[in-house]
Amino acid sequence: MRTLDPRDPLVLDTRDLGRRPGSQRELSRTVAAPADLGIDMLGVPVGSDLILELRLESVMEGVLVSGIASVTLSGQCVRCLEPIGDRLDVQLQELFAYDESDAEDDEARRLEGDALDLEPLLRDAVVLALPHNPLCGPDCPGLCSDCGARLADDPDHTHGEAIDPRWAALSQLSDQATLPGAMSGADEE
Repeated sequence: MRTLDPRDPLVLDTRDLGRRPGSQRELSRTVAAPADLGIDMLGVPVGSDLILELRLESVMEGVLVSGIASVTLSGQCVRCLEPIGDRLDVQLQELFAYDESDAEDDEARRLEGDALDLEPLLRDAVVLALPHNPLCGPDCPGLCSDCGARLADDPDHTHGEAIDPRWAALSQLSDQATLPGAMSGADEE
């Protein structure tokens, strides 16, 4: 277990709650977003504003943290690779158990003394709320598989309609059927 740095803006001191169940405090804070808060195609830019509106409440087992984290997202559409940006609000709620607590869950987050680290909670909440395949729009047609042109910019794009070489012989039959005199009623007697 690493030692928490009280100067880290995502490390909160809970001493003022005094381990008295029912005592609580509200917290509003804007901090710089940590690194690697996202997935490959979409995430929170490092250092961008991370707005926290939280309530810390002392309960028998520890400190219950609940509230909302608001972040700005930046990334690329998985279909056309255009830049995308958005705003995301995620709900947070987590019990940070006291060190000496008999919390039944071995994977429960724990306080270190009177300090708690919000970064793992934020990382879990933000990453789970992100779409796995971010799109610039729900109807994004993507890129042409042959030339890479963005299909949304050119809806009549035909470069990608090349005939598969395995079916090329069939197109010759189709061409013969459209020749003058082919399949005319003259042969039907």
